[in-house]
Amino acid sequence: MNKSEKYYIKQYQQKGYVTDYQIRGENLIDLKSKKEYKPEDIFIVAEHRFEGMSNPSDMSILYVIEDKNNSRGTVLVPYGAANATSLAEFFAMIPKENCSNKVNIDNQ
Repeated sequence: MNKSEKYYIKQYQQKGYVTDYQIRGENLIDLKSKKEYKPEDIFIVAEHRFEGMSNPSDMSILYVIEDKNNSRGTVLVPYGAANATSLAEFFAMIPKENCSNKVNIDNQ
């Protein structure tokens, strides 16, 4: 069974990943605290890739993240040739040592 983005977001929210983030300039912003983060301040602890049901070029990645202040949330990022967004560029700049799959619910 293919699980949707909404399914995964709900599962991670139940585990405390509830912070909402938005890109502003070159930083990721915690919308509640208004704190700004650079790529090196973010830790990807799981990711899930999705393709569009009707159009396989509609692709996205759900990043499950923690920031240096221990806030936790999810960010859905479109990717692929047609989606060179500042949000996708931000996540591409996160250092590899900050990336893991330690909380991936598919591995538990």
